[in-house]
Amino acid sequence: MADITRRLGWRHLRGAPTAHIRHHRSGRLAHDGTGISFWFRALSAALSEVPVDDRELAMTFHARTADFQDVAVQATVTYRISDPALASARLDFSVDPDTGAWRGAPLEQLGTLLTETAQQHALHVLARTPLAAALVDGVSAVRERVAAGLAAEPRLPATGIEIVAVRVVALRPEPEVERALRTPARELIQQEADRATYERRAVAVERERAIAENELASQIELARREEQLVEQRGTNTRREAEEAAAADAVRAEAEAARSVRLARAEAEGTRQVGDAKAAAQAAWLRVHAEVDVAVLHALTGTRLAENLPRIDSVTVSPDVLTGLLARLGDGERT
Repeated sequence: MADITRRLGWRHLRGAPTAHIRHHRSGRLAHDGTGISFWFRALSAALSEVPVDDRELAMTFHARTADFQDVAVQATVTYRISDPALASARLDFSVDPDTGAWRGAPLEQLGTLLTETAQQHALHVLARTPLAAALVDGVSAVRERVAAGLAAEPRLPATGIEIVAVRVVALRPEPEVERALRTPARELIQQEADRATYERRAVAVERERAIAENELASQIELARREEQLVEQRGTNTRREAEEAAAADAVRAEAEAARSVRLARAEAEGTRQVGDAKAAAQAAWLRVHAEVDVAVLHALTGTRLAENLPRIDSVTVSPDVLTGLLARLGDGERT
């Protein structure tokens, strides 16, 4: 929209770089150009503003395929006004000299023209295409047909309009039909997912079996080694027992030999002591046999005195003294 200001009954218009301004004063062209600014009088001026930038027109319409299925087409047409003078002559781009706003709706008219033209060519393509083929190749087919139809439309160049690009964003059937069409693909995907799940489970079972076999083999190997360990321990224990028994036998033999030697030595010593005692006793007896009886009595008294306990006092009775004196007298006589 042009920027218009008021000064003492005059108007000043300042255009945008993307808008083409045409100023007619009293039926004659006074100003014509893009991004211009000028003073004018509202009573004698006729102004028009034509946008010359690229514009996007989004459109959505429904079409029917060859198998009588409804589809929604979403497309975008990029266009621009290449001949502003021609466009302003065919469409109402006039602006209010007080506000700078369009008096009519030229872009809506232009959008209706482009939408109906594009829809006509899209319907022509989809009416001869089954739904399955339209969903696969319909986007490119519709885009090519709409682009070719708009380029060949004679009214657009006559209005000063140039088509820059045509894009078909989506082509979708009704939600129920779309869900029905998705069902086989989803079933296939689910089957693939189930197959992958089963394969993963089979692989997991195989790995578990391999792990169980490895554990069993490890247990068998461990049991075998434990058996070898028990056998080795038994062998070692038996060898230790045998060696201990042999050592005990050797020790017993040594003890027995030592005991025999000790017994023999003790017997020999006892025999020699006995012989010595016997010899001494025989000599003692021989000596006593050769000595006088009185000497023997004296020795007997001496030995008796040696063995008697200590005597502090001796009481001699008359009878004993009488007998002793009598014996002494007998001895003197003898």
